[in-house]
Amino acid sequence: MRAAPPEGLKRPDQPVSRADFLGEVETWAKRIGARPQRIAVRAMKRKWGSCSTAGRVTFDAALLGEHPEFRKRVIVEELLHLRVPGHGRLFKALLAAHLRSKD
Repeated sequence: MRAAPPEGLKRPDQPVSRADFLGEVETWAKRIGARPQRIAVRAMKRKWGSCSTAGRVTFDAALLGEHPEFRKRVIVEELLHLRVPGHGRLFKALLAAHLRSKD
């Protein structure tokens, strides 16, 4: 079962468009230096996103209706997996650094 977004992050009245979301992903990919082979948005029941070893990054379509800060976290986490597999110390340090950065 996927984790719920953090408390206190109110969902926007309108979801972001798929095109705008993909733009967010592309912006973060450039910032992180990740090169996804394919980016997909589809319904997912158990995860907000996933990253394959072949470079495919998939996001749950429901993410488009979530708060921008939560979307950012999921995007950054999945794209970082293209550079750093697993959730070790390096991954956590890079994640924290990117989440502190200004958009």
